Amino acid sequence: MLGKAQVNRLNLMQGELSDVERFFLYVGRGAGTNEGALVTVNTDTDLDEVLGSADSALKAQVQAAKLNAGQNWNACVFPLDGVLTWAEAVDHVMERMSVEAIAVTDPVETAADIEAMQAKAEEIMGQYMRPVIFIPTCAPIDPATETWSDFQTRTAALLNSLAADQVNPVATIWADDLGAYCGRLCNHGVTIADTPMRVQTGPVVGIRSERPVDMDGREVDMSILKALDAARWSVPQWYPDYPGVYFGDGNVLDVPGGDFQVIEYLRVVHKAMRKVYPLAVAKIGDRKLNSTPASINFHQSYFMRPLREMSKSVEILGITFPGEIEPPREEDIVIKWVTKVKVEIYMVVRPYNCPKEITCNIMLDLTNYAE
Repeated sequence: MLGKAQVNRLNLMQGELSDVERFFLYVGRGAGTNEGALVTVNTDTDLDEVLGSADSALKAQVQAAKLNAGQNWNACVFPLDGVLTWAEAVDHVMERMSVEAIAVTDPVETAADIEAMQAKAEEIMGQYMRPVIFIPTCAPIDPATETWSDFQTRTAALLNSLAADQVNPVATIWADDLGAYCGRLCNHGVTIADTPMRVQTGPVVGIRSERPVDMDGREVDMSILKALDAARWSVPQWYPDYPGVYFGDGNVLDVPGGDFQVIEYLRVVHKAMRKVYPLAVAKIGDRKLNSTPASINFHQSYFMRPLREMSKSVEILGITFPGEIEPPREEDIVIKWVTKVKVEIYMVVRPYNCPKEITCNIMLDLTNYAE
């Protein structure tokens, strides 16, 4: 026998996992420039140059997203040419890159448009293993022919009885509300676990001093916005004696009692799905993942890695800035062998509590403390 030595390079999957969070795709009718093409944009991009100098709803929404996202914003845009549909444009983009969400800037006209977005999200998940969120909008009020009551009736009919837990519709009160909302979701000053309602993020950036009116001259008010919110549209809002316009909940079209009623819950679960997927692929055919106690213990830690990273908090000056989720517990991951070759892994993601309705009770103490 002759002696020999061999050195193998082993990959333990300890490197960085790529992020697509806060990277959105905007699809809508263009204005003659780069129509039918995919373009990437960031805070340095001259939108008149890449999306045309003429006005378009697409450019207005992208500009609003740019303003409201702030530093380090980037996105991709697909201006439609009148031939390709939004669904065909999405297919084109999915062959080339991954995004967290897809904002369709042309207003939906029927409930079937919403259902088509849910179907497309399911199709993308099935083909590419990419969870995505669709963010559509509605046509604004026509102040020449509609009252706010007409507007509410029209928009409520678009969502009535729909179950689409990957669709987050935004009502158009001001013309660029869709873009402003998406920009708030992409702000790097907060995490994806933060609600777009968050006031400390700052007010909506854009012209909000003039409130839209209906055919009777009635300005939009909180009673109208409350009704739209109840119909599951995401809407802007404001607070008495508190300057600025903000946003309400990011309403997702989940069924009553579903886990994904609001977008921040959907975003953290989607992130966990994206992070754990390459870890799972790397284990295909790897006999180190088996049913022995040692393997189970090791791989519980292995698959828990995305949750640990998402849960990291920072404390400074006695203030804790929480991570995206609570730190995982030992029982939050279970590995179950179904057959000799099929294994199922169950993971628990725990969002933090978040105050969306605050009640302050103030009492008098009239005790006479004088001696």
